Amino acid sequence: MAILTAPGLATGMAYAAPAAPVAPAAPGAPAAPEPGAKSLEQVRKEMEELFRQAGTATDAYNLAEAEAKAQSDKIVEIANLIVAGQERITTLKSRAGAAARAQYRSGGLPPSANLALSDDPGHFLDGAGRMRQGEKAASDMLTELDRTQNDLKRYAEEASAHWATLEANRIKQENAKKQIEEKIKAAEELENKLEAEEKARLIQLEQEAQYKAQTAWLSTGAMKDVNGLATDAGKRAVQYATAQMGKPYVWGAEGPGSFDCSGLTSQAWLAAGRPIPRTSQEQLRLLPKVAIKDMRPGDLIIYFDDASHVAMYVGDGAMVHAPRPGRNVTMAGAGSMPIKAVVRPDA
Repeated sequence: MAILTAPGLATGMAYAAPAAPVAPAAPGAPAAPEPGAKSLEQVRKEMEELFRQAGTATDAYNLAEAEAKAQSDKIVEIANLIVAGQERITTLKSRAGAAARAQYRSGGLPPSANLALSDDPGHFLDGAGRMRQGEKAASDMLTELDRTQNDLKRYAEEASAHWATLEANRIKQENAKKQIEEKIKAAEELENKLEAEEKARLIQLEQEAQYKAQTAWLSTGAMKDVNGLATDAGKRAVQYATAQMGKPYVWGAEGPGSFDCSGLTSQAWLAAGRPIPRTSQEQLRLLPKVAIKDMRPGDLIIYFDDASHVAMYVGDGAMVHAPRPGRNVTMAGAGSMPIKAVVRPDA
């Protein structure tokens, strides 16, 4: 098996967190829920789905934010090109004006005419080359002026298109933000209705569900041949990710005090010297995929059919991730959620 690089786990053993013991009902404990009332397990599943949907919206928000920033940067670049082009046109027009004033001072005749009327053939022949050079320079100047004006027109059209894209991305951001807030609020309202004992039991149910999924995953033999070793960059990424354990999940956050799931993985690999896409969906789309049997510490595990969650594999069947709002960056079993794919930032 892969050597575990995360602290607190025995090496050489596939990670399967023990199920939390179920405490017996104490005397005087709350009565069973009334018929028709939601069970705590139903509440857990409903909250889990709401937070998953919030995760999908968070990915959409983060992607729109990244695209908006790219469009803003492009608009600034175009603005600088427009300024430089306008300065170039000013210079060319100044040169053209100087040439016109020189022609006026020579009696309104172009240099070629003055040379042609010269009584000195030697002077004429000597100046013929300069005349051709002057004519070419004037032609080149007009050509450059025309090209620069066309460039400015194109820049203006590009800027307009980028502004439109920027505005569309801002609308996507706002819509995604609204969805995130609605889903998180709905989940929090469910949780807030619970008594303190029920909230503790809810955490226990979450752990039991994760343990059950991890145990089922391990029973398939998924970890049987997984023994890849982390690269130096992978080790640095894992060290960064595990050092963030205990910090809260905040949607859209990239550290240093809080993270969302892809904020954690993207920052970990940035710390390892390898910038990767910001969102879990873009990480899935753009990073090379590897088989689970070839997984090594530092690889990213993409979860759910919509690629709405991502974690970092740290070895021995474990991963580290930022789970959801209300929870902190933690370690869990790599198979505790449905795996969609594994991708490798340092392929």
